[in-house]
Amino acid sequence: MLASAIAQKVIDQGLSLGANFVDIFVEENQTSTIQLLSSDVNEINAGVDFGIGVRLIYDGDVVYGYTNSTKAEDLIDLTNKLGALNRRDPLASATALVHKPFEDIHPTSKGLDHDIPLKDKVAYLKKVDAWVREESEKIAQVNLRAIQRRQHVHIYNSEGLDIQDTRHYMRFGLMALSQEGNEQHSAFEGPGALKGWEFSEDLDMKSIAKEVARIALMKLTAEPCPGGKMPVIIDNGFGGVIFHEACGHLLETTSVAKKASVFHDKMGQMIANPVLSAVDDGTIKSKWGSINIDDEGMKTQKTQLIKDGKLVGFLSDRVGAEKCEIPRSGSARKQNYKFAPASRMRNTFIEAGKDKFDDMIASIDKGIYCKKMGGGSVMPGTGEFNFSADESYLIENGKITKPLKSATLIGKGEDILTKISMVSDNLELAAGMCGSVSGAIPTTVGQPALKVDEILVGGQQ
Repeated sequence: MLASAIAQKVIDQGLSLGANFVDIFVEENQTSTIQLLSSDVNEINAGVDFGIGVRLIYDGDVVYGYTNSTKAEDLIDLTNKLGALNRRDPLASATALVHKPFEDIHPTSKGLDHDIPLKDKVAYLKKVDAWVREESEKIAQVNLRAIQRRQHVHIYNSEGLDIQDTRHYMRFGLMALSQEGNEQHSAFEGPGALKGWEFSEDLDMKSIAKEVARIALMKLTAEPCPGGKMPVIIDNGFGGVIFHEACGHLLETTSVAKKASVFHDKMGQMIANPVLSAVDDGTIKSKWGSINIDDEGMKTQKTQLIKDGKLVGFLSDRVGAEKCEIPRSGSARKQNYKFAPASRMRNTFIEAGKDKFDDMIASIDKGIYCKKMGGGSVMPGTGEFNFSADESYLIENGKITKPLKSATLIGKGEDILTKISMVSDNLELAAGMCGSVSGAIPTTVGQPALKVDEILVGGQQ
């Protein structure tokens, strides 16, 4: 995509302007989207985007720009503009570029470069649509998407790195809308993987379709949720979105280096109940948030964040690692060539514990069981959150009883960590998208079922 000889010239030019470090991010991004609405094809989109990002680092200060041109003169001009305000005497010299091979731990067989016919994809989606609708006449609408992406990246830097990788992403988005009279409710499921269309063969989409329909229909008869402080069980899988949003971002050097995180000075201290351990692992085979190399070209790894309640790690990119004086964790990520990389999560989850789910339920006289979490909002820096439950039930005398609607969990990340007293052994992961300073990226959230001894529940009662 970009000749190494041209890349070397750009790097040399950046260093001649006094930069300590220079890297180049070359990207070709191919996408395909198919949408079904009202049981028919509503949208088919496909496209290719290409661009090159150039980054100059001056003692921790970063300047970044991008172009769609591969011409040496255009890239040199961009580099000169980036270095204009920071120009100083050269401090570093470039190392000759050497191609760095690595093992692809996330193989793909049916990516967009070895694709299957469009008609076969449409037929598959129509079958899924029918599975949802056959559950009840009260299913008023089904919205179904299949999104594929092929991202090829080539990274060069002034330390001699020459490395490239191809990432294949596949995700389904399934939304069912139930209706009875004037009342409507929806349910959503969005499985994804670092794979091609073969991911559809891994899924039991009929079961997923029936589950989405069941949740949407259940909400039609659910009762209003009671409010107040009470114990809550947050189930596995997408329940991990609370840890991701309210705690995970506060463990990225993007916020830690600026002391914008409540955990910036807590390394080595107890920040959670001893029953809780959490990791961020980019090496899990074919998971949605996995990578071979990060967007600075570093091999990914598993990073322990919390161990038995103690803070033991942060997620770092090159700049964040230098500012916080910690090792890089292979967590530099970005949406595309238009963004500079930043420390970001990959597959972030609370590890499985030793408690049993039934024992957790039995320990509560009156509380809420949040089986599936939905969306919410978080205050950056403090971790204060407000999340809605997509599916929830009342717990009475140690048993799950009535389905509820409109349950909302309100709290603060650093507080909820200390109030988690039981962690189940039923760990599950779920795909999602994460937005931050370097754009929107695929990330995985997850956890086993957790018991929170007390949290503020917002309800309609």
